[in-house]
Amino acid sequence: MTRAAKQADAPRAWQRMLSGRRLDLLEPSPLDVEIEDIAHGLARVARWNGQTHGAHAFSVAQHSVLVEQLVVKFYPGIDPRWRLAALLHDASEYVIGDMISPFKAALGFDYRAFEARLMEAVHLRFGLPAHLPATVEAQIKRADKASAFFEATILAGFEDAEAAKFFTRPRGLDVATIAELQKLTPQPPEKAGATFMKKFTQLKL
Repeated sequence: MTRAAKQADAPRAWQRMLSGRRLDLLEPSPLDVEIEDIAHGLARVARWNGQTHGAHAFSVAQHSVLVEQLVVKFYPGIDPRWRLAALLHDASEYVIGDMISPFKAALGFDYRAFEARLMEAVHLRFGLPAHLPATVEAQIKRADKASAFFEATILAGFEDAEAAKFFTRPRGLDVATIAELQKLTPQPPEKAGATFMKKFTQLKL
């Protein structure tokens, strides 16, 4: 029996994408992952559950581009494929949305295993190892937490000390970079998605 036939017979556990792909949420296949679907979805998923200042939500797509930029700031010689991994670090959220970390912790292992399977499919689809090296994971996490700190203080109403407690105050960024981050502004979905796609295309050349 073909995979499509099995999907048709089984209880619905797949998501239909605008590309026409049907992504099985329980057994995601790299063959059903398309970057256009990821960009479109992430540009419409709000960080901080939408509790940010501005005319638009601060999207996961915009956050992902920022994390890739920060990885380069922290590690100027980093391999382009790990920059791609940084851009895609939250790609699973195009399917499952962005849950704040305390809620992820409350949901426990099953949620994280589900998220991990989606990320494995994304990585394989775009030529990355299913599981990133621990050093790369740590580098991306550092940039992710730095992004969260600036988003929290500039957009989400956190006091500096409170953000430092939860996300750690970033070290190792030059004055010009910090000044640029202070201008952080949420973008409309179309622009955020287009910026994400542009960065992806640059990294895949």
